[in-house]
Order: sequence, then structure tokens, then C-alpha cells
Amino acid sequence: MKKLILALLLLVSSNAMGTPKDDVLMSADRGDYATALTIAKSEADKGESWAQYTLGVMYYNGQGVAQNYAEAMKWFKLAAAQGDASAQYSLGVMYESGQGVAQNYAEAMKWYKLAAALGSAQAQSNLGVMYDFGHGVAQNYAEAMKWYKLAAAQGSAQGSAQAQLKIGGMYYFGRGVTQNYAEAMKWFKLAAAQGDASAQYSLGVMYESGQGVAQNYAEAVKWYKLAAKQGYAEAQHNLGVMYDFGHGVTQNYAEAMKWYKLAAEQGEARAQHNLGVMYDFGHGVTQNYAEAMKWYKLAAAQGSAQGSAQAQLKIGGMYYFGRGVTQNYAEAMKWYKLAAAQGDAQAQSNLGMMYDFGHGVAQNYAEAMKWYRLAAEQGDAQAQSNLGLMYDFGHGVAQNYAEAMKWYRLAAEQGDAKAQGNLGLMYYKGQGVPQDFVLAHMWTNLAAAQALKGAEEIRNIAAKRMTTAQIEKAQQMARDCLGKHYKNCR
Repeated sequence: MKKLILALLLLVSSNAMGTPKDDVLMSADRGDYATALTIAKSEADKGESWAQYTLGVMYYNGQGVAQNYAEAMKWFKLAAAQGDASAQYSLGVMYESGQGVAQNYAEAMKWYKLAAALGSAQAQSNLGVMYDFGHGVAQNYAEAMKWYKLAAAQGSAQGSAQAQLKIGGMYYFGRGVTQNYAEAMKWFKLAAAQGDASAQYSLGVMYESGQGVAQNYAEAVKWYKLAAKQGYAEAQHNLGVMYDFGHGVTQNYAEAMKWYKLAAEQGEARAQHNLGVMYDFGHGVTQNYAEAMKWYKLAAAQGSAQGSAQAQLKIGGMYYFGRGVTQNYAEAMKWYKLAAAQGDAQAQSNLGMMYDFGHGVAQNYAEAMKWYRLAAEQGDAQAQSNLGLMYDFGHGVAQNYAEAMKWYRLAAEQGDAKAQGNLGLMYYKGQGVPQDFVLAHMWTNLAAAQALKGAEEIRNIAAKRMTTAQIEKAQQMARDCLGKHYKNCR
């Protein structure tokens, strides 16, 4: 929903001194809205469009009078009928937002078009939005771009910053145009230079991610700060992340806490989750499980994947391990299921383990398989490793060594020590693959380097069946594999 930008100091200014219009301006400047209202009402009754519009503004904002959208609309309509572009624009906003009248996009379009034709940059920009998102008209990106560019060309903060931001967004997402990060950055910079917080935030994202420009954390921090200081919640969250992980700045948990809290207090789910993490693990603050749970639950209650799935996962973990609460598997499962339903792979993996081991539920290998597979197919290494085990031992599925090998390998290549150990064991036994002591030694050696219990023993048993040359080869392969971050090690 849009808000009218209605500042009497700007909207009723006049070059002449001593006129009724100037008297309204001076009264408003002193905060004497009652006098401003009296003068404006007198002039409005004479048919002065500027005064009619001013009365609309005062009723809309509740300045010198109780806020009254119906009364605001009445005066805006009188001024609009005389061709006042600002009044026409204001009517468009009220119809679009449903303020003082039933929401009516078609009527909003009508008033925006009248104001846009008179050169109102705000109306041109909002008309672009209507075409952009198909509000009251068939969605038409070309028409949206046309109106955005007309507004942007006016070069004033009145409407051009919003339009420049929207044009940047169209290029950023490739909406109606070929995706072009360089062009998006150009338009975002124009809007950001006018102080637009959303554009400043967008630039921060682009520099942080290296979209259309070389990745530059310091530059990202600069833009996030500009937006964050204007109260832009998403920028405050991202700035918190930068301090949390030391990206572009010296790591500073206290500073991260500060920005997370500002964003969290505005309802930013990711910030609420991250604030919970800070309290949960005592980063930048004394560890406080109750406070962690409070912020996790605020994020979880938002019901969107934006931050709630992570928070639901964390709440599940607190109940599962009894961290700050009495251990409660049933409650843990409840929260894991909420996160898993949003596609969170770790929550799906955790559910698999609960069914696998019968924690808070009757042991059910088939159900464990189901959840492991969902997580494994998203690339979760722990789930891939556990899915390999299910195939290896025929739990909830027909025993299948080849399938076990497949999932162990996927997890092993992500550095999962258990999968590496099991992969080595299968090479040693020749299960699902030809027996190969060299590969058995390599994988168990890698697992042993990660302190996996039993891996060193299997490696040493394999070594007893190998020549010195084979052992040296396996050791070199392990070093090479580590250098390749476990990828394509065969």
C-alpha cells in the first residue's frame, strides 16, 4: 500500500508573500495547523483548487483536524475536477490503497493517467507500477517501462527516484527486458543518489553477490549502511550479517547484534532468527536460551520461508537436545515438520533420524527413508550418508550396495567423514563395487584425518593386504583428493 507524500511545507508554497496560500504555509511551518486549516477552508469555499487540495492533505494526514479519509477524498475530488495534478494523483493513491473508499484499481488508473498527463512524476511512476503488476489493467511491461522512464527523466525526487528504482528492478530480474545487471546497477545508482533506501540496499546486494560488478564487501557495507541508517530493515539485517561474519568489516558481534535487533524489531524474520542464534550461542551477548527461543519463535510465527524455516529448525533443535528447555522429542518433531514442510533440508534430515532411531515416535524405516531422500536430493550430506546406510543394511528398502555406494559417494565428496569411512569399507569388502584396497585405504585415511572412530583401524587392516607401492599410491591419492576438496576422487 502506498502512502501519500503530503508535506504542507512543499505543497502550498508560493513565491508571493502575504497571500492566503503563503499564510497557510507560514502557519503550517509554525505547527499552527488550526490556523492553516481555517484559512484553507475559507479559500476552498471560494473554489480555490490549491486550498481544496490543501484541505484534502490536512484531512488525510490529520493535521489540525481528526484524520478523515472520506473528507480528504471529497476535497481532493473538488481540486482534481479543476485539473489539479497533485489532487488527481492523491485520488489515485486512495483508490489503489482502499483508503476512505473501496479499493478500485480501475479508478486508480483513471486518476493516475490524468495526473501523469499533466506531468506528475509520482503519478507516472505509480502508473508504471499498475502496468508492471497488472493492477486494474492487463500486465504490460513495455507500458510500465514507458511510464517509469517518463517519471525518471524528470530528475526530481518527487517521483523519479521511485521510477529509477523500478527500472533497475526490471533490468535486475529481467522483467520485460533481457536481464542486465549493469543496466540495473546504473538505475539503482541514480535512485540511490537521491537517497532512496531500497536502491541503496539493492546496490549493497549487488556488490555483496558480485552481480554486474566485481564482488566487493566493503562497497556492499557502504550501501547497506546508507539504507540501514534510514531504517530499511532488510539492509539492517544484511549489515548485521556483514559484521557477524567479518565481510568487508572487522568481525564484530556487538555491532552485528545492534543491526539485527533494529531489523528484528521491525519484524524482519531473518534478523529475528539471527538474533536468536546470537543469544543461543552467546555471540556478542551473554548466552541466553530463553531470549534465543523468544526470537526464534517470533521468526517462526511469520510462516514464510524467508526466515521462519530456519527458526523452526532451531526451535526443534532446542527441544531435541534439551537446550534451555526440557528435552521433548515430540515437540522437536513438531517444529522439524514445520520447517521440513517449507523444504528445509536439515529439518528433513533430522526427521529422518528421528524415525530411524525411534525418537519421539515409533521406529519407522520407511518414513526415515522418505525424509532422508527429500533432504539428500537437495544435497544434504548427512542425509545422503544416512540414506546410503539404509541401502547398505536394507532398512526400509531392499538391500542395494550399488545404491548405497551412490549416496555414500555424494556425501563423501562433500566431506562427510562417516560416508568416507563407509565408502572405504565397501571398497575393502568389494560390496557394490570391485574390491579395491587402494581406494579403501584412500577413503578411510581421509575419514581418519577427520577423527572418525574406527576409520584408522580399517585403513590399517587394508594396508596389511597392500604392497608398499600401493600404500604410497593411496596416500598420494588421499592428499590429491583433499586438495580437490574431495571431488572426483577415484
